[in-house]
Amino acid sequence: MADWPALERELDAWGEAGRTATLWWRDDDGEMPGPALDRLLALSDRYEVPLALAVVPAGAGRALAGRLEACTRVCVLTHGLAHRNLASDGQRKSEFGPERPIHELLADVATGWNRLRLLFVAQALPIFVPPWNRMAPALLPRLPNAGLKGLSAFGVRTAAEPVPGLAQNNCHLDLIDWRAGRGFVGEAAALEVLVTHLAGRRQGLVDADEASGLMSHHLVHDRAAWRFLERLLEATQRHAAAYWLSATEAFRLAP
Repeated sequence: MADWPALERELDAWGEAGRTATLWWRDDDGEMPGPALDRLLALSDRYEVPLALAVVPAGAGRALAGRLEACTRVCVLTHGLAHRNLASDGQRKSEFGPERPIHELLADVATGWNRLRLLFVAQALPIFVPPWNRMAPALLPRLPNAGLKGLSAFGVRTAAEPVPGLAQNNCHLDLIDWRAGRGFVGEAAALEVLVTHLAGRRQGLVDADEASGLMSHHLVHDRAAWRFLERLLEATQRHAAAYWLSATEAFRLAP
């Protein structure tokens, strides 16, 4: 398991190679303003780190739009439609799984994106984040038909542009251990994931151009998760070889 000095050494290795370790930050399940969201936004401001908030279109409204309006470092991604589990019994949770007809999946994607781009006019980006980070493979080539230009799931991507006109940049570190009480995954485990991905990129073992993605879930953070998140932002912001990309940069969208 890794520790903070291991992260420092890995970033030093990037710097010694004359390279910059790019990272990006996605927080999932945004719907309503509240104390947890306020705390998240405060961290983004304090450390001047861009934040991509994956918002559930069916649950979002003018209250959230008003809260984010002045947050210049925050962009909004489309997180499914209602974040409902529509999978068949015994199947892994999904809202956009293969059990549903493809025309229904595409219609829901388009409905969610259209709602967000009207609510968050200046902040909405055409990037799809499937709930539970999974979706039917048949939906992938059709996402551009719904106006989407980006896809973000979880794990090392297989292609920077899996279909023409669609960029992909995933998250790689999830702060939450969903199988063990929905608490923080642990400092050593989290750092191990991040350091391993950074080292893999530097050594050419995985896609070096895919920014290392941090995935947070502000609504379920415990004290340890908040503490780790703050320390990570602080440690990376003070290192010359680390750089936090905005989602616009990570997905190479036109400003």
